[in-house]
Amino acid sequence: MPKPKSLPRSGKALKTTVWDAAEYLDSPEAIASYLEAAFEDGEPALIAAALGDVARAQGMTQLADQAGVTREALYKALSPSGDPRLSTFLGVMRALGIKIRPSAA
Repeated sequence: MPKPKSLPRSGKALKTTVWDAAEYLDSPEAIASYLEAAFEDGEPALIAAALGDVARAQGMTQLADQAGVTREALYKALSPSGDPRLSTFLGVMRALGIKIRPSAA
């Protein structure tokens, strides 16, 4: 197998910017598509993180109030290392106006 060619270095540092999904979750359709992709993956940590992105886009404090939890508890539950209780998860989904519909695999 041939060795991959490396790109020439210009001596300048590569400038990057932080990408934040919450900045692009500005419509119900965008939110639904984003969450659908996370659910299709099926990884619980990814789903929690995606819900966290949506919560930040919608306003964490307001969403926490609507879901019946504190803002701090919501941040913790929806972090990539969080593990939200079912009641928190369902409260967030209800507050976002998102319905979950089971279907056969």
